[in-house]
Amino acid sequence: MIIHTMKKRTPRIYLLPMFALAGITGSLERSEENHAKEVITTTDAPKAIGPYSQAIRVGNMLFCSGQIPIDPKTSELVRGTIETQTRQVLDNLGAVLKGAGMNFTDVVSVTVFIEDMDNFDRMNNVYEEYFKAISPARCAVEVARLPKDAGIEIALIAIVT
Repeated sequence: MIIHTMKKRTPRIYLLPMFALAGITGSLERSEENHAKEVITTTDAPKAIGPYSQAIRVGNMLFCSGQIPIDPKTSELVRGTIETQTRQVLDNLGAVLKGAGMNFTDVVSVTVFIEDMDNFDRMNNVYEEYFKAISPARCAVEVARLPKDAGIEIALIAIVT
């Protein structure tokens, strides 16, 4: 099915035969082997503190849940400067990547949630230490509040190439 919107915002729907869609999108069959979800867990990063996984691998893609600056040894929030918190978050994400057999060079997309955008440059200085090769795509958003009143949370997506 293809939806086309005209200037007047009147949607037009065109139904195509399945063989035509197969030609457009490739094979319509789903390979369970390529799309099986695998939970990635490591003791070198903080345990999930809710109903989520540290990361999920699907094929060659890894989706890492957001990490806040929790020390995995003590399960306590790391307080201090935004630099200290950012380093802990990225160390945690590095441990999850390592648990999946990956590293920061495999990261293609990063989302940064920061409590105070005035700290962006200081966070960015630490961030650059971890992404020295090709920088991934990134989105940074100032938020009103993060879990445990952390100053930063970072989530990422990585792909083994």
